[in-house]
Amino acid sequence: MVNIKHFTFNPFQENMYVLSDDTKECIIVDPGCYQRNEQQELESYIAQNGLNPMRLLNTHCHIDHVLGNKFVASTYGLELEMHRADLPTLGMAQRSADMYGIHGYEASPEPTKFLDESDTIEFGTTSLEILFVPGHAPGHIAFVSHAQKIVIGGDVLFHRSIGRTDLPGGDTQTLIDSIKNKLFTLEDDYRVYSGHGITTTIGFEKANNPFLS
Repeated sequence: MVNIKHFTFNPFQENMYVLSDDTKECIIVDPGCYQRNEQQELESYIAQNGLNPMRLLNTHCHIDHVLGNKFVASTYGLELEMHRADLPTLGMAQRSADMYGIHGYEASPEPTKFLDESDTIEFGTTSLEILFVPGHAPGHIAFVSHAQKIVIGGDVLFHRSIGRTDLPGGDTQTLIDSIKNKLFTLEDDYRVYSGHGITTTIGFEKANNPFLS
C-alpha cells in the first residue's frame, strides 16, 4: 500500500510528495521546501512516521520544484535522479530564482543518475513506472503506480488545465501529445497528483478538460 503525503510549499504553491509503504522506505519527489519552516515540516513528518528516505526524484527542474533539492540531498544523504533532457532547465534554476526574487536559493546538486521511460522506480515493496511526458519541460517525467492507480504527474496535467508552455523548452503540441498518448492511455480511475492545485482523475480530465477536447 502506497501512502502519499503532499506538502504545498514556496511562493509558487508547489506540491511536493513523499511516497512511502509499509516497509517505511520512502521517496521524495519535487522538494519545494524553501523556507526553514517548510524544511522543518518535512523533517517532522519523516521523523514522526519513522520513514527512511531512499531516493530524491524530480519530475522536471523548474525552480519551484527544485528549491529543496539541496536540503533534501544533504539532510538525508540522497543523490538527485531526473531525466537527462532537463539538464538545461536545472541549469537555469539560479537565473530563475533571481528573476522571481527568491533570495538565498541553495543550488541543487547535479544528478548522479538519469531516468528514462525504460526504468522503474523501486522502494520498499513498491514499483513505479516512468512515463516520459515532455512539453511543459523538455525532460518531464511522471511516476505511475499501476497497483494503486496513481500518477505523480508534475506539471503536465492539472484539474481542468494543463502545464504552461511559454517557458524555455516548452511546446504546446508536444505537451498535448504527451497527455493524449501517455496519460490518457491509463484507465479512467487513475488519480493524478499534480504539481499544483488539487488532485484529479484521468476520466474527469478526458471529459472536462477544455484544453484537451
